[in-house]
Amino acid sequence: MKILWLDINSSYSHSSVALPAIHSQISDKSQWEWCVVRGTINDNPGALAAAVAEQSPDIIAATFWLFTHRMQVEVLSRVSELLAGVKIICGGPEFLGNNEDFLRTNDFITAVIRGEGEEALPELLESIENAGDWSSIEGLCSIDADTGKYRDNGIARVADFAALKYPEQSTFFNWDKPFVQLETTRGCFNTCAFCVSGGEKPVRYQDINQVRERLDNICAHGIKDIRVLDRTFNYDTDRACSMLDLFTRYAGKMRFHLEIHPALISETLKRKLEELPAGLLHLEAGIQSLDSKVLGESGRKGSLEASLKGLEYLCSSKNLETHADLIAGLPEYNLEMLCRDISRLMKMGVDELQIESLKVLPGTRMRSEADSRGLKFSHMPPYEVLQTSSMTARDLLKAMQISRMVDLYYNCPTWQKVIRSLVSEEFLMDFTGYLETRMILGSPVSIERRGIILYEYCREYYPDKISDVSIAWIEAGLSLKKEPAGQIIRIKHPETFLESEGLVSDIRYGLTEASHRYFLLCCGDRKFLFGFDSINHQPSPVFMSELTKNI
Repeated sequence: MKILWLDINSSYSHSSVALPAIHSQISDKSQWEWCVVRGTINDNPGALAAAVAEQSPDIIAATFWLFTHRMQVEVLSRVSELLAGVKIICGGPEFLGNNEDFLRTNDFITAVIRGEGEEALPELLESIENAGDWSSIEGLCSIDADTGKYRDNGIARVADFAALKYPEQSTFFNWDKPFVQLETTRGCFNTCAFCVSGGEKPVRYQDINQVRERLDNICAHGIKDIRVLDRTFNYDTDRACSMLDLFTRYAGKMRFHLEIHPALISETLKRKLEELPAGLLHLEAGIQSLDSKVLGESGRKGSLEASLKGLEYLCSSKNLETHADLIAGLPEYNLEMLCRDISRLMKMGVDELQIESLKVLPGTRMRSEADSRGLKFSHMPPYEVLQTSSMTARDLLKAMQISRMVDLYYNCPTWQKVIRSLVSEEFLMDFTGYLETRMILGSPVSIERRGIILYEYCREYYPDKISDVSIAWIEAGLSLKKEPAGQIIRIKHPETFLESEGLVSDIRYGLTEASHRYFLLCCGDRKFLFGFDSINHQPSPVFMSELTKNI
C-alpha cells in the first residue's frame, strides 16, 4: 500500500510537523510505502496535483491548517479526477468542528479525523489495508457510502502523550527549515472561547529527560531557533523552571520562542527568569485585551491585575524579549478600548505588539455561540470576524489598518522609540489615517520610506518630535543627505568647535577617536554630535553625545 502525504504550508520557512509526528509512530510498517509532495499556498495547484498523480498512491493524507485549507481542497479536487478510486484522508485543526457540510460539499474526501492523529490514522490505515470495518475509529468523520448518513465518532485523543515517538525520529522530519517546532505538552488549562485548545483537558506532559534527548538531537543538527508549542509554558511553575534550566544548557547555540501567561509569573519563576542569559528567550505574553469584562466574556482565566503586573515585570527585564498581542473583535471590545490598550502596551515597553482580528474557528465555543453573541464572521477560512455588537465592519477595518501601522513602525526597531514617545489613542487614529491617504498600508515599504513619511508627519503635527525622528534616522545608518537627517553638518575638529562655542559633551554611547568622522545635528535649541567609524565604514554612528552650554 502506497501512502502519499500532501504537505502544503503557508510559506517556505514553515513546515508542518504532522507528517513526521504520525509517520514516526508507524515507521516500522515496512510493507507500507510512504512518499510526500511538498508545496506552499503560493504554488500552482495544477503542478502540485500533477506531482501527486505521478506517484499513483493508494491513499493520500493531508493536514488542513487555517491558511492552507483552500489550497488543499483545490489540489485534492484535481487529484481525485486524475486518480479514480484513491482514498483521501484529511485531518488538522480545520476539522475540530462539525464536518458534515465539508464532507458533503467535497465528496471526493473519503474521511476526516477530528483531533489527534498519531493513533487514529495508523488504525485507519490498518483497517483500509485489511478491508476491515473502520466505522468505529475514534475521531473519524465520514459519509456512509451505502446509506448516505453522516458518521461522527467524536474526537481522537492520544492516551499516553509521553509514550509517542518523537517527530524528529521520522525520516520525513524536515531539518532544512530555519526553525523547529517542539511540542512538550499537549492540552491547555485555560478556557479561552476563541481558541481550539480551550477545551483540551487534561494537560499532558513529556518528562524533562525526554525533552533533553530531543533538544540534544535538534542541537546536533545545527538548528538555532526553537518554537515551543506548549499552550501555556508556565502553567506549572516547577516544570517551567526545570525547562528553563534545560534551555540554559543551549545558551549561545539555540534561542527559544515560547508562550507565557503573565498572570502566572510567580516569584520563583521571576528569580529563574532573572538568571537567564540575554537572547535565550523570546516570550509571547498572552494578553488579548486589557479589559476585565472582555477577558471574562472570552473565557480567559487569570486576573487582569496580575497579568498587568506580570507584563510590566517582563518588559522591565533587559535579558528578555517580550511580544504581546491584542485581538480585535472579541465580545464587548470596541475600537476606542483597543486603541487605549495599544497605547498602554507601547508605553509599558513591549518589544513587539501584534493586533489580530478574531478568527471564529471551527470547534471553538466562540463558533458555537456566534449567533447569541452577535458575531458576524466569514464562513470561509480564515473565518475572520466581520462585525460584532461592539464593532462595526468599518471599525474592524480601521483596527486592521492600525495593526499594519504598528507592524510598519512600532515593530520596526528603528522607529519604535519615536512611536512610543508619540503614542496616544488620538495619534493611533490620526497617523493611521495619514498613512492611508498615502496608500502605503497595503504594500511593502522600505525603512527609509517609512522614515521620510514619519518625518513629514511630525513636521506638520508634532514639530517638537522632529529631532527624535532625525536621531533615529541617523542611528539607523540612513542617508545623511536626505531631509530626515535634518540640518546636519560635518565637524572636522570637534574639540576646537566645542571650546569655541562654549559647549560640553554629554556622552550617550561610544568613545571619541581621532579617526572618526564627526557630524553635528542641530534641532532647535538642541545639538547632538555623532561619530562614524571611518576605518570600517559602518553606516551607523559608533559615538553620540548631546551638547549643552558650559555654565
